Amino acid sequence: MGFPIYRPRRLRASENLCAMICETDLSVKDLIYPVFVVPGKNVKREIESLPGNYHWSVDRITKIAEKVVKLGIPAIILFGVPSYKDATGSSAWDMKEPVQQACKAIKKKFPDLVIITDLCLCEYTDHGHCGVFDGCSVDNDKTLPLLSKVALSHVKAGADIIAPSNMMDGYVQEIRGTLDKAGFKDIPIMAYSAKYASAYYGPFRDAADSAPSKGDRKSYQMDPANSDEALREVELDIEEGADIIMVKPAMAFLDIVRRVHDTFNLPLCVYNVSGEYAMVKAAAEKSWIDEKRIVIETLTGFKRAGAKMIITYHALDAAKWLGAK
Repeated sequence: MGFPIYRPRRLRASENLCAMICETDLSVKDLIYPVFVVPGKNVKREIESLPGNYHWSVDRITKIAEKVVKLGIPAIILFGVPSYKDATGSSAWDMKEPVQQACKAIKKKFPDLVIITDLCLCEYTDHGHCGVFDGCSVDNDKTLPLLSKVALSHVKAGADIIAPSNMMDGYVQEIRGTLDKAGFKDIPIMAYSAKYASAYYGPFRDAADSAPSKGDRKSYQMDPANSDEALREVELDIEEGADIIMVKPAMAFLDIVRRVHDTFNLPLCVYNVSGEYAMVKAAAEKSWIDEKRIVIETLTGFKRAGAKMIITYHALDAAKWLGAK
C-alpha cells in the first residue's frame, strides 16, 4: 500500500492525534536521579563539571530527597565521597561514612523513596582503582569479599537496591550469596553488566574524586568496540542472580541496549552518564541547542531502544518538563 492511498501525514495532523499513536511513552517514573553525598556539615556545593548537580552533606541530604519526591521521581542512586581513603577502600563499608548515614537519614523521612547505592571501591581507594591493586593490576578474587562487605553495610543502612559497578568477574554471585546468608534475600541487585571503558566518565570522576592515580580501567571494563562481549557479560550476571541489568554509557551504545533488550527478558536500565550530560549543558549554555527538546528526545531514544529505567543527571529538569506536558 503506497501513496496516494496511504498518507502517513494523516496521523500527524494534530498534537492529540500524534499522542494517540505514539509508540514510546517517556514518564517521570522511568527516571533515577544520581546524588553525591560528602563529608562535612551544611554542604551544598555545585559540581563544576556537572552544572545543576551538587555535593550534599548528610545533614542536608533530605533536602534533595524531598525535591525528588515532590517531582514524582521514584528513585535515587547514591554515590559517596569518603572522609578517608586507603589501599583496600575500607571506608566503603564504614557505617559512619556518608553513604550509610545518608541512607538512614533519607529512609527515616522518605521511606517510600527507592534508594539505590552504587557499589564500587574506586572512590574509596587511595589508588583510584575498583579493587585490590598491586601496582600493576587489580586482583579480582581478593576484591570480591570486600565488595560483599560494602553491599552488606549499605543494606543494613537502608538501601533498597544494590548496584555494583566494579566489573569484577563473579561479583554478582559473591554479593548475592552474602546478602542471602545475612537474611537479605529480597534485596535486588542492579548489575552494571555491560560497563564500557569509556571517555564519557570524565565529569563523574571529578565529582567523585575517583580517577585512577596510575594506569586505567581497560583490564576490567569493556572495550567500546565490542558488542557480542556485552551479551556474554549480561548472561553471566543473570546466571549469578542479577535482578536488573544495565548498559553504561547510554548514548553511544544504543545498539547494545537494543541487543540486550531483544535477547534477555529482564528489566534493563541505562546510565546517561556525566560526559553525555555535560556536553548537552555546554551546548545549551551557548544557545546552540534547545536543551529541553534535546533532553526529552534523548531520553525517549533510550526508552525506544528498550530501556525500562534511566539514570540521568537531567532527571530533575526532565521531571518538570514531563509534568508540564
